[in-house]
Amino acid sequence: MTAILDFLQLHIEMVYIVILSIFLGIEVISRVPSVLHTPLMSGANAIHGVVIIGAIIVMGKAEPDNWLALVLGFLAVILGTLNVVGGFVVTDRMLEMFKKKK
Repeated sequence: MTAILDFLQLHIEMVYIVILSIFLGIEVISRVPSVLHTPLMSGANAIHGVVIIGAIIVMGKAEPDNWLALVLGFLAVILGTLNVVGGFVVTDRMLEMFKKKK
């Protein structure tokens, strides 16, 4: 527990940035009209490809006995992949609405 508190004390600026970004994200998302919510979310989900690449790099650099890094990397790859696929499915469904019916 003391290691976590020491880390937080050394990196207090990073903690402030994370907290401020959470509040800023909530404020920005709450002001997006519902009409634009689906296209923006599908685009944001596609950005999670960066998360997948980062998780693969973390898993590749992790020591074989570092189970925490391997498990978290694996979960990040799985959840990031689901998010990317979901983003493309939502985008595809949204674009289908604009096609002319036969």
